[in-house]
Amino acid sequence: MLKLIIIKKATSKLTASLALILMLVLGVTPSFADSKTVHLTSLGWPPYSGKELPNNGPSIEVAKAAFKAMGYELVVDFYPWSRAVALAKDTGSKYAGYFPEYYSDDVAKEFHYSGAMGNGPLGFAQQSAKPISWATLGDIEKLNVGVVQDYVNTTEFDARVADGRIKAKAVTSDSTNLVKLANGRLDLAVVDRNVMDYLKKTDARLKSVADKIEFNSKLLEDKKLYICFKKNTEGKKLQEIFDQGLTKIDAAAIMKNGLGQ
Repeated sequence: MLKLIIIKKATSKLTASLALILMLVLGVTPSFADSKTVHLTSLGWPPYSGKELPNNGPSIEVAKAAFKAMGYELVVDFYPWSRAVALAKDTGSKYAGYFPEYYSDDVAKEFHYSGAMGNGPLGFAQQSAKPISWATLGDIEKLNVGVVQDYVNTTEFDARVADGRIKAKAVTSDSTNLVKLANGRLDLAVVDRNVMDYLKKTDARLKSVADKIEFNSKLLEDKKLYICFKKNTEGKKLQEIFDQGLTKIDAAAIMKNGLGQ
């Protein structure tokens, strides 16, 4: 009897191995959506997401709650932003996508966007002693404006940066931009208001100069936040699973509580 059980187990393992080999030969990959664990990348973008934040931040909380409502476990790994996006795009990686992201037509060509999981007020930080009054983006074309490398801003703003009408200087973090702004090296810096408020209170480099910068009263846009899933069949399945999960939770309440609002 023991010998028979061992033979059956060995046969079962061999069958599974042969099935996997056949799938790979035929160009069929195992379904991530059939697994109960989903892997996504994110970045340190407090107060929305970050290793050091309670529950890794409200954006992570919302995503985990939505997947949990559908019976899935979400595992999030943090990387610098460009790396987070690259890993999510890599067809050979375990990651099904990345977040949080703003909407962009260009990004939508490469990823499936989820339903909105929150929002963030995007605008300009300015020097308190030199406030900027502007009505259209044409009014800031002669100014030195700081942006973060590879961040999506607004369609019009990014188009003006791309064609050189807006003189944008790219750095790797919001903190760096705000320090440059406080030191008079920039006229404006594109930033989420919640991010700016958080950094002014917590970033050691900004605490001593926090009174030198403020948020411009005119918003660029109240941006929605999304998850971007791989643009393949599995990514589409997970996007639909996540969107269904969003309907089962109170994402707005989770975000509000996480942001301390």
